Order: sequence, then structure tokens, then C-alpha cells
Amino acid sequence: MSMFDDPFDADRNLGAGCVCGQHRSAREHEQAALRCEPVESEEKRYEGVIASAVMRAMFPQDVARRAFLKSVGASTALAALSQFFPLQTATEVFAQAGVPEKKDLKVGFIPITCATPIIMAAPMGFYAKHGLNVEVVKTAGWAVIRDKTINKEYDAAHMLAPMPIAISLGLGANAIPFAVPAIENINGQGIVLAAKHKDKRDPKDWKGLKFAIPFDYSMHNYLLRYYLAEHGLDPDTDVQLRSVPPPEMVANLRADNIDGFLAPDNICQRAIYDGVGFMHLLSKEIWDGHPCCSFAASREFITSAPNSFAALTRAIVDATAYASKAENRKQIAEAIAPANYINAPVTVLEQVLTGTYADGLGGVKTDAKRVDFDPFPWQSFAVWMLTQMKRWGQIKGDVDYKAVAEQVYLATDTKKLMAEMGLTPPASAYKSFAVMGKTFDPAKPEDYVASFKIRKSS
Repeated sequence: MSMFDDPFDADRNLGAGCVCGQHRSAREHEQAALRCEPVESEEKRYEGVIASAVMRAMFPQDVARRAFLKSVGASTALAALSQFFPLQTATEVFAQAGVPEKKDLKVGFIPITCATPIIMAAPMGFYAKHGLNVEVVKTAGWAVIRDKTINKEYDAAHMLAPMPIAISLGLGANAIPFAVPAIENINGQGIVLAAKHKDKRDPKDWKGLKFAIPFDYSMHNYLLRYYLAEHGLDPDTDVQLRSVPPPEMVANLRADNIDGFLAPDNICQRAIYDGVGFMHLLSKEIWDGHPCCSFAASREFITSAPNSFAALTRAIVDATAYASKAENRKQIAEAIAPANYINAPVTVLEQVLTGTYADGLGGVKTDAKRVDFDPFPWQSFAVWMLTQMKRWGQIKGDVDYKAVAEQVYLATDTKKLMAEMGLTPPASAYKSFAVMGKTFDPAKPEDYVASFKIRKSS
């Protein structure tokens, strides 16, 4: 039985079921992914946590608890418990979870749908719900986001998933410890080609083309390189890769400065909406479930304002859980469309968030997982990014993959916060996955790097 279940249900067994208590077995729980249905209110959820903890302390043996409840009934048990333990007071203390040291915060973001949880948390009240007054600040490009966060103009920021790793390692900037408590989105990218290249659907025909990526330390860069190399093209010699801020990509495609891009949404769909490009493929067709962007902060901010950081993370995880539900996506599209946020037509955002979209080739496709939202910062994601940094020469020499991953991706902290919020984190921070059919084992990163025929070090 989970601490989020009704501790006064005599028919529930403490030792049976899954870790969250909402499924009949661990297997059923795993199949239900990370999310469980929320309770009716935050207060009820916290009441359940406290009451369950007290009942567990009073009745360490489940047989005794069930016998007690069957003999006196749930109502009598609750009344008796409340007489000698201040359940209401304990619930209020638990819900407060520490007063934020700093309530007025600035969080930077790039205007793309990857930042959906960070953006929507402002107009939809998730920051206020957790006691914060957060100004979300639209920012021009990733280098600006990095510099403003390092310079403490932003307390935290929307970053590409590999950026906090690169900053912590001193790649492209001074080495400053950063951390990721939450992944912003999974999937949510695509390869778009200029309309004039509709006859070039085979990547082997792409020699000499110019492609834009948003940043060197990005999943976009690594996935495009991976895709090209799997089709026999060396991304450093057979094509040109240029770093272009996402808001400038469509204009560059229209001006014929580039032939295509692997970009975040809503940029891909905007190119189709404007009639200048078509969708070659979604990034989930390269790696289904890959991380894209992250929510990140410096270790200095986390240490100096731990309660503010925890409240921020709760707000982001809360917003992410809301965004993960398909029925909320149209409402979210309207909330993040205005000029001070993404500044895009609601139609474009709906096509991205609902997964029913025009492909620019005359068809309409449906893929509900075109972009998805799952906050858990798998440390195996970080290990994979490090393998690609080494594969393409961004880092050289020996790499302590596990140590770096666990320093930057705060899976343990996130698991604790998710559990407190009634969500269900996975049991481990490492998992295996497949990229273009090739299995990645996070326990053998060096073998993985060495397995690629096309790589910088070869």
C-alpha cells in the first residue's frame, strides 16, 4: 500500500500491489508509466500522506491494522487517531514544505513548445500555487540563456538537455556546477527540409546541403549527426551544420540560407504553416522517448535558496504532469500562444501539442506522442549525451560517465519530490533504450562510443 492510499481501508494490503499502491502489481504499475491519477486536491493528498505515515507507525503489521479497522470502522479509527495526533496541523506543516527564501524569481525561456511547462506555469497559476512570484522571460537564443543564468540575471532557466552537462564540464564557457531537476519535454523535434527538396527523401542525397541546429550542445545536434551517420554521411565533412537560434530558423529557410534543419517545435510546424518546408520525419522516429529540453539551475542557487528551488521544481513537475494529459493540450496552446510567450498562431501550437498536423506534403498525420511531457531526469539520458559529446570530439580523454550524470541530473531529489506530490517515480534512474534500432546500455558507454564507424575520433 502506498502512502497516498487510504490508510483506513481495511481491504488494502500493505505488502501487496505496486510501489504507488494504485495498481494490482508492479508489472501493472510499470505499464502505466510514471503517472497516476491525481487525488481530488493537494490538501487531500497531504492528508493521505500524514495519515498513512501515522497508521504505518501504529500498525507495523498489516494484519493488525486490518483487524483494528474491521472491528471499529474507518470513521471511529480516524476520530481516535485525531484525538492524540494533530493530523490537521501536521498536514499543514507538510504542505508548506519550507518557506521559500526568495519568492520573486526570474526564469528564462526560448519561445518554443519545448518550454511549455515553464511558460504555462505562469499564466495557469502553477508558480503561485507553490508560493512563488515568477517572471518568465523570453530570450533570443541559447547562448544568451546560458550567459544570463551564469551571470545570475535568471534564477533558473529553460535549457537544452545537454547544456547543464556542458556548462558543468566547462565546454563553451567557464566550468560552473549546474543541475537538472526536471526534463521539460520528450520527443518534440523534427527534420524539416526546404520545399524545393521534396524529391530528396533519401539522406544519401543530402551531400553538400546546409542544415541548421539550435546549439552545439543540443539533442538536435546529436540526433541529426546520428541520423546522418547511420545513412553513411559524415556530419563534419559531407554536410554543413550551422547553429541558428530557433526563432530565426524559418526565416533562414525562406531566404534559402539553409536547406533544412533539425529543430524544436513549434519551429518545424511553423515552416509548414508558412509553406516554406515539409516534415521529413519526427525526431521520435529516430529515438522514441528521447529527452529534448530541461529545467536547470546553478548549484549555487540551489544551495543558497533550497526551499525556493524545491518550490520551483514542484511547480514545474506539477505543470508537466498537467501538460502530459492530452485533454489539456488545447487549453495549454491558447495559454502559451500570446506575444509575450511563444508568439505563434494557436493553430500551429495545437497541431504540435495534439499531434494531428499537416506534413507539408499534402497529407495530415496523427501522432499523439509527437511531443510529450515527462519530468523524470533519467541519468542514463545524461550518460548517452556524454557518449555523443565524446563521439564528436566535444570532450576528449577519459570520462567518468556515471559521476557526471549523477552530479548534474538530480534523479534522487526529483524522485523524492515526485513521491511527496503523489506521483510515481521509477525505481531506478538508469534504463536502456534504442536509437534507430541500436540498443544503448548505460553501463557500457565506452563500448557504445567505440561501436560507431563514423565518429570524430576515428
